[in-house]
Amino acid sequence: MTRLNLLVLLFFCGLAALFSAKMAAQQDQQGGTGVRVVVDLVQLNVAVVDNKGKYVTGLEPSDFEIFEDNLPQKIATFGEGNESPRILADIPQDSSKAGPTTQGRPQETTQPPDTSGTGLITQVNALSGASVYILFDTSNYMYRGFVFAQDAIADFVRSLEGPDRVAFYSYSRDLYRAASLTPDKSQVLQGVRATTAGDDAALYDALLLTLKDAGPVKGRKVVVVFSNGPDNASMVPPEDLDELAQSEGIPIYMISTREAKIEPISTAVFGRMSSATGGEAFFAKNWQEEQQAFAAIRDDLAHLYSVNYYPRPNPNNGWRSIKVKLVGSRLKQYHVRTRNGYRLLPARFFAQTGR
Repeated sequence: MTRLNLLVLLFFCGLAALFSAKMAAQQDQQGGTGVRVVVDLVQLNVAVVDNKGKYVTGLEPSDFEIFEDNLPQKIATFGEGNESPRILADIPQDSSKAGPTTQGRPQETTQPPDTSGTGLITQVNALSGASVYILFDTSNYMYRGFVFAQDAIADFVRSLEGPDRVAFYSYSRDLYRAASLTPDKSQVLQGVRATTAGDDAALYDALLLTLKDAGPVKGRKVVVVFSNGPDNASMVPPEDLDELAQSEGIPIYMISTREAKIEPISTAVFGRMSSATGGEAFFAKNWQEEQQAFAAIRDDLAHLYSVNYYPRPNPNNGWRSIKVKLVGSRLKQYHVRTRNGYRLLPARFFAQTGR
């Protein structure tokens, strides 16, 4: 491109920018807004356990309080375990119930409240499914215990009852999508058995690509990572993954071995990443503990509460904190685990020409 052509292009770009600014100002004067936030359903996977780590079941929407940037939120849909979330028309705030498994189910409806065209029924139908992404370390860290790790993953896949679809990816320096998201477990198992070990480990790069695959998928989704060692080849910092996973509402479960735990940075990163997203981290000393870790994740998926809401108007277009609390003195002894916030993604913004 010649210098003259470049100057002409910049001139017309400047005119276009001025025209757009003038149109936006006119819309504001006429009662419209130039840019607004698309209000999406915020999906939370919430685990509730007692002091011994046992799951607390039978809780109702009225047992939960949700705060986003300290603003109380109203629960839009609610479900437990593998059941389909139900739409709530009215949420009673009754904390006098005798116990988690007794009375007090909120009023339900087959039609959503008027939410100005947000398509709640469509979104709830999408929430009925669940998708599990398994990411397996096939780097040169995996030469020891490789077959045992394959066996543990295969047993985990066979044991999954609730998820509609499973994807199996492996990674060393590059990501290999051995089995795309599918309800066919035999296809996933074939992918598990076809993996071979070798090359350096780029865990964070592979995890980024996995999260990008999972992001557009509707419904509940989790990522389960088996890593046998630290990351020594990635270009992506782990901090970026924390924020992306939280913003997409994807819990990350980390299973690692004592080889990885020897490296303190990996230990801290794995623990922080899983905690921030609402997942858990496990460090297995042997293949039996690997199987126990996968069993614990399977049980966790079967006992999570799906607690979802439309955020109230909030001028904060950056990071938004989330807190989930249990209501009533009888529930204070229990512990809640979920993601601690999210950032509005670019796709949540769009230009509005006024109404």
